[in-house]
Amino acid sequence: MRQVNVHQAKTSLSLLLLKAEAGEDIVIARNGKPSVRLVPVRDASKKRAKFGDMKGKIWFAHDAHLPMPNAEAEQLLNDPLLAPKGPRRRR
Repeated sequence: MRQVNVHQAKTSLSLLLLKAEAGEDIVIARNGKPSVRLVPVRDASKKRAKFGDMKGKIWFAHDAHLPMPNAEAEQLLNDPLLAPKGPRRRR
């Protein structure tokens, strides 16, 4: 943790901002007592997903774990909107 006084913070604010953005803990003190901490603002769009974030927003069919019938699978493979791109591989 780096502690600086208000005068030092005023004269080297740009440097302190760079250090705080890089993850260093910067504390600004007034009259020798810690007053505020500089912390980087995290981009909300880069927020990490947490377990349970999608609760109630997605669902699975009750039979999703069962194999798909061959006729239905063939129909999906032949549908131009759903068919995989590129040549079809044979097994």
